[in-house]
Formats: sequence, C-alpha cells, structure tokens
Amino acid sequence: MAAHHRQNTAARRKVQVSYVIRDEVEKYNRNGVNALQLDPTLNRLFTAGRDSIIRIWSVNQHKQDPYIASMEHHTDWVNDVVLCCNGKTLISASSDTTVKVWNAHKGFCMSTLRTHKDYVKALAYAKDKELVASAGLDRQIFLWDVNTLTALTASNNTVTTSFSVTASSLSGNKDSIYSLAMNQMGTVIVSGSTEKVLRVWDPRTCAKLMKLKGHTDNVKALLLNRDGTQCLSGSSDGTIRLWSLGQQRCIATYRVHDEGVWALQVNEAFTHVYSGGRDR
Repeated sequence: MAAHHRQNTAARRKVQVSYVIRDEVEKYNRNGVNALQLDPTLNRLFTAGRDSIIRIWSVNQHKQDPYIASMEHHTDWVNDVVLCCNGKTLISASSDTTVKVWNAHKGFCMSTLRTHKDYVKALAYAKDKELVASAGLDRQIFLWDVNTLTALTASNNTVTTSFSVTASSLSGNKDSIYSLAMNQMGTVIVSGSTEKVLRVWDPRTCAKLMKLKGHTDNVKALLLNRDGTQCLSGSSDGTIRLWSLGQQRCIATYRVHDEGVWALQVNEAFTHVYSGGRDR
C-alpha cells in the first residue's frame, strides 16, 4: 500500500512550465553580437547576433530611429556575416550548422546551404572572384560560388575545385576551425584553429602551401592583404602576429592585449590594424 501511495503521489506532482512570449518585432539584440558588416553605399550596418537574428541598422546620423529590419531564419547563434555582390547579397554562418544566402536589400533568405555537420564559425570573401569560403567545428572548409550558390567541393580540412579534384589531406592535427581569411583575388585561403597554427591553401590548385607556427592558443581572427602575401592573426594567447607568406614566417608580434584577441580589422592599405579582445 505504501509503495502504491508513493506512485500516486509522484503521478500527481505538479510541474510548472514557463513560456517567454517575445515581441513581434525585437529591435534590439537580446544577446551578444558576433559580427558586423557595413554597407557604406546605403549607410546600413548588419549585426549578427547570438539571439539567432541578423538586424539591419541605419548609420545615418540624422535618422532618429536607427533600426531598419530583422532577418530571421537561423535557429542558433549567427557567428559571421559577409556582404557580397556589391552589397546585394549577404552570406551568414550559424551554429545551427547552416550557411544562408540573403537578399540584403529586401531582407529575405534566398537559399540555405546544409553541407557542414557542426557549428559554422567563420566566413571569408574574395571580392574579385565572388567566392565565399566557410569553415567551422567539423574541420571542413567549403568554397562557394556566390553567383551560382553552388558548392564547388570540399573534404576534411581541404579545399577542392569544381572539377572534383581531391586535394591531399593535411598532415598533423586537425582541429576545429575558428577563423578564416581569403585575399581579394581568391588565390590564398588561411585557416586558424585550436591547433594553434595557421594553415595556408591555394584554392586554384588544391595545394597546401604551408603551416605557420607561433601562437600558443586558439587562432580567433585572420586577415590577408589584397595579393595574399601578408597575413595578420589574432589569438587567445593575447598576441597579434604579422606573417610573411613569402618568407613563411612571423615577422612581427604585437603584445597590446591582456587577454585573448577576438577581432581584427585593417585599413585598405594594410598599414594600420584595429583589434578587439576579451580584455575589452
């Protein structure tokens, strides 16, 4: 009887369930912002949020309310965004494992690319070729033709061409990729990972060009100059490093942060770098 009474009591136990009903339009980010993209022609800023929403803002100082619209289609963090095709197309990468292609002017999703098997952490864009590379925790790099929205091909930590020529596998450790860069001409791709090294590729020939060692922690940010001869990297080890790809070595180390470096941006001439880090 006692056991039967306990079973009935457990069955009658009340469970409280709470629901959060959000506003129809949420103008402001509910969580952190992972990435920014500026459209200087239309004076608009795209923000990629941890609340899964991409928001569009006006940077016109004379506009009283800067909010323009929200682009909602992802179901998890939006980790990176890039503007392509003279600002007409926005590409986004998310922890929901997808890469999405958006009409940047009208704000709707045109295509969803489901090739990654884990969080997609980084994008890189070659303006001259209209190519976008995506990479993430599945250790894969994919190369996309933005105009056709077709994946050219990819395999583990390798980049291959539209002719389905398989590239050689990388030697050494293969860890999750957190950062990616491609030069404007689309001749060099660099990836950074928890492996603490930079891996450099030529996407035209599927060749692994080099592996650059120097950082002592995860490589979180990468930038390439236009011709792909120099690379800047930011790491959780708190340093920014300047690399000569021709010499295959680090030529300068900048120790200006007390904690990890998470974001980098340069001027067009590649002579000044702006950095953001965990030390705020």
